[in-house]
Amino acid sequence: MTIFLGLNAVVVVVGLAEVSASPDAPATWTDALFEGRGGFGVRHKHGASATAGLMPSGAVAVTISAIRNRPRRAVAGFTVLALVLPYGHRQVQRGRWLIRRFAFLVPGLDPAPGSRSDDRRMNNNALHTVEAKIREQVVAYCASNNVPGFVAGVHHAGEQTVVAHGTANVSTGAPMLTDTGFLFGSVTKVLTTTLVLQQVDRGLLDLDTPVVTYLPEFALNAPGAADKILVRHLISHTNGIDADLFFPDAKGRDALQTYVTGLASDCGLLFEPGEQLSYSNGGMIVAGRLLEVVTGTPFPDLLERDIYAPAGMKDSSTSAEQAILRSTAIGHFPDPETMAAKPTGMFMLPDTWGPAGGTPIGTVADLLAFGRTHLAGGVSPAGTRVLSAESTAVMQQVSYDMATPNVPPMGLGWVRYPFGDTTVLAMSGASPGGVSILCVVPEHDLVFTAYGNTPGAIMLQDQLLQWLLSEHLGVPIPTLVTEVEQDVDLTPYVGTYRSNQLRIDVSIVDGQLEERTTYEPADASQERIFTEFAGGTTSAPPQRYVPIRPGLFAPAGYPLEAFDGYLRLLLVSYHDVRDGSARFRNGGGRLTRRA
Repeated sequence: MTIFLGLNAVVVVVGLAEVSASPDAPATWTDALFEGRGGFGVRHKHGASATAGLMPSGAVAVTISAIRNRPRRAVAGFTVLALVLPYGHRQVQRGRWLIRRFAFLVPGLDPAPGSRSDDRRMNNNALHTVEAKIREQVVAYCASNNVPGFVAGVHHAGEQTVVAHGTANVSTGAPMLTDTGFLFGSVTKVLTTTLVLQQVDRGLLDLDTPVVTYLPEFALNAPGAADKILVRHLISHTNGIDADLFFPDAKGRDALQTYVTGLASDCGLLFEPGEQLSYSNGGMIVAGRLLEVVTGTPFPDLLERDIYAPAGMKDSSTSAEQAILRSTAIGHFPDPETMAAKPTGMFMLPDTWGPAGGTPIGTVADLLAFGRTHLAGGVSPAGTRVLSAESTAVMQQVSYDMATPNVPPMGLGWVRYPFGDTTVLAMSGASPGGVSILCVVPEHDLVFTAYGNTPGAIMLQDQLLQWLLSEHLGVPIPTLVTEVEQDVDLTPYVGTYRSNQLRIDVSIVDGQLEERTTYEPADASQERIFTEFAGGTTSAPPQRYVPIRPGLFAPAGYPLEAFDGYLRLLLVSYHDVRDGSARFRNGGGRLTRRA
């Protein structure tokens, strides 16, 4: 027997007998043992490999290439047990147990260096470094950008830290604490999607069945338009429902039914279901109403019973009445004249927007617990099965890819942000005057979440995410935009593009595209709600764009490296050019269609 202990894997090689693949290994993997450079490794037929080599200290350095999260490998001629679960505290402890258990079989192997106290000391040191670096960046950014308060949390290698800074509410002076609650915003969409997949696990829903099969009341303003929309389309943002700014004002148990009823008279299709991708609040709200019908339970109650409770989100709630009983942050907007942060006049959106992110509230610890549940194949930190491993994996797989750098591939609920070979599952959420984010990095056993109580805090969230990836995890972040084409014909993109209550006029000015965005409210009620949500400003000055290549443009004045992270959403793309004119414009993941 040979035992190799590495920083992120334990490999035990036993015997020379021919063995067959283990039952839980994918049948497509046919591995072979190889030796070299003083170590050994396992190589997959497609070129991926896991190698181990002795270091001068006597430890073993293990390098994993594309064989992460694979529980067992049976190798022709050898049996190889590989716990390739990077940096997870539980997995490290399990590996240490293996070393202690089989140490007597390996001459000269001393299990003492792998003691629990050494592991804990190593993780605590890393934890303190992360906490100090995050705090340093948060304090500096908040001071220079008038962000009243910020709270962030990281779970990594079985350890967790939360950093809070500043003020939760400038009106009261209440401090931002590590357990201060905040509106999840659109991070809720991952929770709603999890609820949908739970019903798939229970046999109550099928992703590829039309929504109207379960929800006959669902209709749009064109006859038969809703009939083509599948359950899958609702949670993959491929449904085409043109309702991104549809804000019916209703409260209570019938709020989602009111929303769906309003779609039939006020909203249509932006594109044929499944043919494009456009960030869809409407799809998630319809999914919420669908959940109410198939479970017989109001959405807020379902969220509390089937997500909050089993995932261990003990401080989460679904209403302002609940949130006011504990420390809760409010949003702020910059004063146009002084740029000082002013409290929002609206705490949350109407109940009609609950499943899309209007009403759920919780803490950093709550979102870390939820993120860890998805990191662990659907099992909560307390060991409760929240979602099947199969459905958890389905949510993380690509469901649609527009093949343009400004729109990352979409999973179900999750957005899949590629950073080189590393995928970050993420969702951000806007609330009135605030912004949240939840990121899960399965390849590195890391969860990151944060909330800032001004819209500009999104820049700090992007900064922290990139620091965690590049400096803490050592993930190379490649340049997203490497070159810019100079001679790009701009005429295919000129014109007027529309979506629900939104108009974008695109023209050519001084060799650049210029966009003018106009909000066109459907009625006084929706105008009031959207205006309060946006902090009183519903118009913006014209924005110039410079070409990167045909169909892809960057806002003028930004350095290209600004788009390497989450802010790639600031890029604008045009799609489906026919007869010399683009049919769709995509900005921030949202489509508008040529008028």
